Amino acid sequence: MLIGALAEATGCSPKAIRLYEELGLLGIVKRQGKYRIYTERDLERVKLIRQSQQLGFRLAELKPILKPTHKPISDSEPDWLGMAKQIHHKRTLLQEQMRALQIQDQELIQIETEILECLARQ
Repeated sequence: MLIGALAEATGCSPKAIRLYEELGLLGIVKRQGKYRIYTERDLERVKLIRQSQQLGFRLAELKPILKPTHKPISDSEPDWLGMAKQIHHKRTLLQEQMRALQIQDQELIQIETEILECLARQ
C-alpha cells in the first residue's frame, strides 16, 4: 500500500509516517522506484505508535521498544516486555499526578468554602 492509503487507514498524516520512518520506528520501508510500499505489518506498527502517543508516550520513549533495525520490520517484533515496563512506569506517574490533583482539588474546595462562608456572613 502507498503512503496515502496507510495514512487513511491509520488516521495519521503522511508527514507523520515519514517522521516515524526517519526515526527508525518503522524499520526499513520497501520502495518501488520513488514510492514507499507499506505492508500490513507497517500498518499495525503505525497503529501501535498512534495508540501509544494517544496514551501519552513520546516517540523517543517508543524508539527502544520498537527495536529499530536495519532490516524490514517484518523481521523484528516490538520489545513487548519493554512495552509492559514503560506502561507500568507511565501508570505510576499518572497515579502520582492524580494524587497531586486530588490534593489540589481539596485545597480549592476549602478555599471556595471559606470564600462562600465569608460572603454569607456579610
